[in-house]
Amino acid sequence: MAGNFTFSIIKPNAVRTGKTGPILAMINEAGFEISAMKMVRMTTLQAESFYEVHKRKSFFEGLIEFMTSGPVFVMVLKHENAVEDFRKLIGATDPAKAEPGTIRKMFAVSVQMNAVHGSDSDENAAREADFFFTASERFL
Repeated sequence: MAGNFTFSIIKPNAVRTGKTGPILAMINEAGFEISAMKMVRMTTLQAESFYEVHKRKSFFEGLIEFMTSGPVFVMVLKHENAVEDFRKLIGATDPAKAEPGTIRKMFAVSVQMNAVHGSDSDENAAREADFFFTASERFL
């Protein structure tokens, strides 16, 4: 199954500003199948655990505050070469550097408020999907 799925989050700023529908449409039009999805509001403990890899970085506290500021949509997406293809669809973390037509170029506000998260490896896709979804909640 490695390589055939990725994990994504539509972040609080995009949810708050009504961009969830257009983002989901772009994901669908790019050929990704939503295998699992739910709306959640992360607690501080959940966000700290999910983003633990960034714990010692200067932006960690701001990231936790932002990710707990409102509801998010978490998703498992199915597609051949899912991680790499989804990273192309969402664009660079910095929306100013993202390619035209990418999700982040179109909907991001800043590096931190970049509208969506996408796994950066097959291993992280598995870890991140496991964080939010049980096996029975996924339709892969």
